[in-house]
Amino acid sequence: MTQQARRLRARLAALGAVGATALAAAGVQGAAHAAEAPLPVVITGEDRVDLSLHSDNGDPTEPQVDLRIDVPGEEFEGDGEVPSVHRGEYTIRIDARGLKGVAKADLPCEADGLVAVCTGYDLYAGTTFNRVGGIRLDLSDDSEAGDTGKIVVTGEGEGLDFTPLTVDVRVGGPELLNRELSLPKDLKAGEAFEPPLGVMNVGGLPAEGTVLRLYGSRGLSFPDDFGNCSSSVVDTGPLLRQHTEVLCTFPGTLDAGAAYSLSGPVRVKTADFALHDIFSYSFRPLEPGEAKTLHRGEGRRQGSGPDLTLERAGEADPAQYTKYAELDLPTTNTYDLALTGASASGEAGDTVTAEIGFANNGPAWISALRSGGEPFSFTVVAPEGSAVTTAPKECRTITVDGSVPGYRCSVATPLLEDARLTFPFELRIDEVVEGARGRVAMPDWDNPYDSDPANDVAWIVLNAPGGPGDDGTGGSDGGPSDDPTAPGSGDGDGSGGDADDEGTGSASGGGSGD
Repeated sequence: MTQQARRLRARLAALGAVGATALAAAGVQGAAHAAEAPLPVVITGEDRVDLSLHSDNGDPTEPQVDLRIDVPGEEFEGDGEVPSVHRGEYTIRIDARGLKGVAKADLPCEADGLVAVCTGYDLYAGTTFNRVGGIRLDLSDDSEAGDTGKIVVTGEGEGLDFTPLTVDVRVGGPELLNRELSLPKDLKAGEAFEPPLGVMNVGGLPAEGTVLRLYGSRGLSFPDDFGNCSSSVVDTGPLLRQHTEVLCTFPGTLDAGAAYSLSGPVRVKTADFALHDIFSYSFRPLEPGEAKTLHRGEGRRQGSGPDLTLERAGEADPAQYTKYAELDLPTTNTYDLALTGASASGEAGDTVTAEIGFANNGPAWISALRSGGEPFSFTVVAPEGSAVTTAPKECRTITVDGSVPGYRCSVATPLLEDARLTFPFELRIDEVVEGARGRVAMPDWDNPYDSDPANDVAWIVLNAPGGPGDDGTGGSDGGPSDDPTAPGSGDGDGSGGDADDEGTGSASGGGSGD
């Protein structure tokens, strides 16, 4: 909970349960608040900005401080007009005169030099609809390492009690960059590697202590145990969010302009199913008093081995250090996506069920971490003489090969290394065609991580000559995938005719991290 949120809670508690309930009710007008008690509101935004001497400090067109007003009540999430909690004129005053000689400030609203005034009338519950404006900060000709200043934001309005915001600005403080990483050569799933971790303080002031964060997605772990480190593992919930995190604290000083390396190796272990999992690491300055509390968080396990320490390195090139250091690994594993067809028999007018199977035979999982869970897909064409009456919810109608009616079915990712899925189609037999076949196919793409493309095609067979089960429903057993005479076989690419019907899913299957 932020310091501003704590202040808001304290003010609500001071009003008492009855008063707080009345104040938080949506649609209460300003006069009602004035009659009972002022409505406590909080000016929110980033309360600290560190300006670098070595960068553009983010996108030059984007503000670092987003000013909003936090109003008690449940934020509106419906459609239509947003109900106001308070109506009445109010004024927000932004005073950045404390930055004179420290930094330049681009203020919102009506600005006169380093002072700006913003006005408003309606206020709504929460912060989403109560944006004041943004403040952009940049270095000035007078900016020097160690300079500090403040921006004070206050508000006033009848029936309102504002909690102000103070933004602390510092120039050229400690700025820690991480040694760049390179992909380990021929790393195989199940193996471990030792990344060359290091940090350089390119800022203008020393850092009094630092924190190292190691992150690994589901297929990565950190087997080493250090006394000044703690770890947490998230192995439940959405697969995209499962990970291991290690935090290590170093109390020593990191001098400005100096580079440091770790006293010993830190291993990153890959699981047998790992493929394009994300490893990242970063150093940041240690906040005052943080060393005593950082390792006590819920679910954290404190290490019991010897401490990991930092050692000063020799001359270092800042070009070899970066703000973001991460890798997607390993890149040598494979998975096997497999389709399974179905067979059935019936008379004209009968409805039969064809259960299409989709499986990942491993050994790798499909993380799709970089794409945020982009799905795989396959197409289904009904056998001649039949029509689909009910399709799975994951499937939608398309045209296959530009003219053949069919379905595209989506398979959500991440996909576990032993995933087994079923897609039941209900088919009405309109005309009995002996041995009629409908094609089920993955897109015709060059996927170097699919170890067996032969089972990317399967068949739905109706009224096979030998009866149900005499068709060999899986992969190549269901009939040659390039047979142009097979009903519904098309040209063998399994892709949709429209541009937006092309098969999806990353060929690599992976690579947002945290």
